[in-house]
Amino acid sequence: MKNHLIQVAAAVPDLKVADVKYNTEKITGMIRDLPDCGLIVFPELSVTGYTCADLFLSELLLQGAVSAIIEIAKETENTGKTVIVGLPVRYENSLYNCAAILSCGGVKAVIPKTYIPNYSEFYDCRWFASGRDIKGKTISLNGTEIPFGTDILAKDAESGAVLGVEICEDLWIPDKPSTHAALAGANIIANLSASDEVIGKQEYRRHLVSQQSGACYCAYIYASSGTYESSTDLVFSGHSIIAQNGSILSESIFPEYPHAEKAIADIGTIMHNRQRQNSFENDIYEAYRKIPVSIGTLGPLKTDIGGMADILKQHDYPVARNPFVPADDDTRNSRCKRILQIQANGLATRVRSTGIKNLIIGISGGLDSTLALIVCAQAKKIIPDIKIIAYTMPSQGNTSKLTYDNATRLMELLADEIYEVPIEKGVKLHLEQLGHEKTYQGEGDVTYENAQARMRTYILMDAANMKNGLVVGTGDLSELALGWCTYNGDHMSMYAVNSSVPKTLVKYLCSTYAEMCGNKELREVLLAICDTPITPELTPSDDGKIAQETEEKIGKYDLNDFFMYYTLRNGFEPSRSVSYAMKAYPELKEQEVKDAARNFFRRFFSQQFKRSCLPDGPKVGSVSLSPRGDWRMPSDASADLWLKDLG
Repeated sequence: MKNHLIQVAAAVPDLKVADVKYNTEKITGMIRDLPDCGLIVFPELSVTGYTCADLFLSELLLQGAVSAIIEIAKETENTGKTVIVGLPVRYENSLYNCAAILSCGGVKAVIPKTYIPNYSEFYDCRWFASGRDIKGKTISLNGTEIPFGTDILAKDAESGAVLGVEICEDLWIPDKPSTHAALAGANIIANLSASDEVIGKQEYRRHLVSQQSGACYCAYIYASSGTYESSTDLVFSGHSIIAQNGSILSESIFPEYPHAEKAIADIGTIMHNRQRQNSFENDIYEAYRKIPVSIGTLGPLKTDIGGMADILKQHDYPVARNPFVPADDDTRNSRCKRILQIQANGLATRVRSTGIKNLIIGISGGLDSTLALIVCAQAKKIIPDIKIIAYTMPSQGNTSKLTYDNATRLMELLADEIYEVPIEKGVKLHLEQLGHEKTYQGEGDVTYENAQARMRTYILMDAANMKNGLVVGTGDLSELALGWCTYNGDHMSMYAVNSSVPKTLVKYLCSTYAEMCGNKELREVLLAICDTPITPELTPSDDGKIAQETEEKIGKYDLNDFFMYYTLRNGFEPSRSVSYAMKAYPELKEQEVKDAARNFFRRFFSQQFKRSCLPDGPKVGSVSLSPRGDWRMPSDASADLWLKDLG
């Protein structure tokens, strides 16, 4: 597979204002100390210092800065890295605040700052002109013509990295240069900054960077001047921020110097997001010059499953075991409450639009039907005259005492009407009429198993007719991905409230509600259900105890959800998903993870026909399998290409 990972750094050295020789030594030293970084970004005017004031008009300082970047550029020769430093540059009759792109041992381009601040503590127009209209130009540095202008992107054809540059104030205005660069293909934006520190500015700065990285679907490296620039009235903090696709990857402020804030950018994920978001178009109005540079990947450009896993482990790349579930308790609780709110409002809208206020729901004592019942209860808070009519449909010999007791207790606490309809007689009659044995015939007897699931749906649908009600579906996103549902059985309903909630999140939604419901008895039964093994209970129980556990049939839900997330959300091929899973699940061997992946992709492809005719249900997250929305896939597509990718 191709390696899309690039280690980037926002580097804040210990500098002296106007001491170009000292600064050059510090910058080159930091470059040598960051051998694994493919891209290093230094602060604004880092070669001279930002606070030189009228010293910027000194010919001695300007000549020293040009000599410095030529010397610094030599540090990039044969290293596979690109370095960006700031310096003042004279072009024709004006002075410009610039970023120099250094790579492959030379100066590849010089980009002037577009927006020059001249308010409050900033007085930059005294020295610098705007580079807004400079396009298609070159500048002579040490006898060599170097591309000069705001129309430049730096590109590494091998790694796929395309770099755009903006300088400090360029980020703070409405028409950001990085927006145009991203539309023209830049997937990494570097910002060389000198932003002084005042109360509240750190938070605002962080928001600007994260928001721009999200809006532009890019990695954004922000490097600001450190305390060495602090003089007279201003204090600088060395605030460094690295963000990607709207999330902060790494951040520091007031560090000890020298300091390099590092993170790993994933170019593959960035480009997948852009392809998904088809309103993210190319910028057809501005032509950019693309300058070749070397921005090396973290490890070899080409690697295999084990090699990628080793890269992730060696650099401790963060890979969540449960990507649908936030690790932070507060974030997770907040997200669960919001999901419940979305589900309940979606159901309430269906009730309003149909005028049918009786909600018919089957309760098994398992997690999914529990969550669906909670959603019904929350919808009733929105529309008080909703009536929840709950049915439990035990099958003698199959339904365990544990799930039966949980189901009845739960219905008593949350439903308005409660019914128990045993299904064993109806199932046996149905099987007999089919010419099937009345009892379970052992492993593989899907007729016996599915007859029960369909019988329950049949009862609920007829009950809805009799009660003038809507059947509320209980199946979740993970079951739909794997096809672990009975076609026209639990697969069908009149509104499927859990259809975009993954199995790994269902438990947390139920436990969050348990803690917020304010009812001790309800809390106890909800937590008991959360501790119950996942089971459809379609085969004979073991002396009244649960005998059939879902994960023994289809694999662990956490791994299945893992593959689903990285396939649908990040566009990973199976081999890459396996590498990431090996990092997230270090206790598993490569072959175990491969086998789990094969199982997932076989089922995912072969079961699309069930997803092609799903009932409506509320979308709650970025991954959904609705055939009307997020996932449109031929029911008869072949999985061979994906399975072969696993080796």
